[in-house]
Amino acid sequence: MMDEHEINKFWKKIVNTINDGLMFIGPEGTILMVNTAFENMTGYSASESIGRSCRILECDACEKIIRSDDNAPWCKLFDGEKKDMKKCRCHVKCKDGSMIPVLKNASILWDEKNTALGVVETITDISELTRLDEKLHQLAKQCDNENDFFGLIGRSPQMQAVFEMIQKAAKSTAPVIILGESGTGKELAASAIHMYGARSEGPFIQLNCAALNEAVLESELFGHAKGAFTGAHDHRIGRFEAANNGDFFLDEIGDIPIAIQTKLLRVLESGKFERVGDLSPIKTDVRIITATNKNLEELIDKKEFRQDLFFRINVIPIHLPPLRDHKDDIPLLLNTFIQRLNKNIGKNIMGLSNDAMELFMDYTWPGNVRELKNAMEFAFVTTDGSYIRLEHLPKKITNCQNTDTISIPQSLINKSDDMHGSAKSLSAKKQLIDALKTTNGNQTQAAKLLNINRVTVWNRMKKYNIDLKKVIS
Repeated sequence: MMDEHEINKFWKKIVNTINDGLMFIGPEGTILMVNTAFENMTGYSASESIGRSCRILECDACEKIIRSDDNAPWCKLFDGEKKDMKKCRCHVKCKDGSMIPVLKNASILWDEKNTALGVVETITDISELTRLDEKLHQLAKQCDNENDFFGLIGRSPQMQAVFEMIQKAAKSTAPVIILGESGTGKELAASAIHMYGARSEGPFIQLNCAALNEAVLESELFGHAKGAFTGAHDHRIGRFEAANNGDFFLDEIGDIPIAIQTKLLRVLESGKFERVGDLSPIKTDVRIITATNKNLEELIDKKEFRQDLFFRINVIPIHLPPLRDHKDDIPLLLNTFIQRLNKNIGKNIMGLSNDAMELFMDYTWPGNVRELKNAMEFAFVTTDGSYIRLEHLPKKITNCQNTDTISIPQSLINKSDDMHGSAKSLSAKKQLIDALKTTNGNQTQAAKLLNINRVTVWNRMKKYNIDLKKVIS
């Protein structure tokens, strides 16, 4: 068994077997000793580090405790009082200029006379732990499917009602028609119906009816026989045949020509059709899902859409709300798009500035969720920092900005003692203060009075430093 004297002879070897970096720093801040792990971790060899200031590591925690007073110790660790070990999580700079996250323990070494001989510091590289923490955080977000329904996103009552209707429609084999403005997610809704339904193991065939002329559309729907027309060199099955035992999604159903509508009606009534140029009937078992952003009843009045076909496809209608009617979902949508774009593009965008978020909440979004997504993709291209700001957004959106004044609802003008009936607009700050006074500080009710979102109320309170206690006192 080794005695103390023998152990002292091997102390350098013992120190160099430690996996954590270790260094001893004199009272004046000079590095007096380092171990092998320190060399491997920082890239500084013993000869390159010993005799130099410990500030070469540029520890971001140490920067906060260095004193500027000439009469005071250069570091708070040497303030003349015995302290317990200091432990912190920080970053240190390596020889190659890279910064690594570390866990650092620092403790004063005292002699028998309570004189500080220096500081013993151990440094643990936690790069892998940090990476795993970030990965876990991202996975946790991605695995949070509470507000993601087969690609459709929303917490609002409007979207929750859509999700519920999709689930009910999916259990049926009756035709479904999805109604909504362009960009609201009709294709995602159709896909959700298929994935949630009993036919999910079967094919899901899609066709955009507005993208094709009458001849091509007929061939795409029903297929064609060899020689049916010029260029028909082989037999070709159509989408109806391909969708057998599955779901067939016809997008932009309102753009189908009348002649094709007649043939489509026959398929829905009999389950049979013929390929173009062939008289042999083909039977198919297909559930039809249609979608349109047009008013089919108006088209019926104009004799541009068959009423009997409308009755056939309008069995289970699902209405997708425009984004302007469920703006509460915008922050959730933005967070989802940011996560996806960060992953796909390799950036690390943290979010939007308050002004940018306020503009997003106030904008009417005529292109709905698709326009919001496109705006975020544009912003990711123009943003170099960690936050998306007004200057990074498309001009179409920023040109609609009006943060200095907003319209005053008549109900608020009548309720507020400080506002006059002849007033058309006031500063956004005064309007908000008046609304908060009227509602006794209720931010949700104030948002309704101002016809804005509650998030916008919160952002403007922060922007204008509005103290709610003072407003309602």
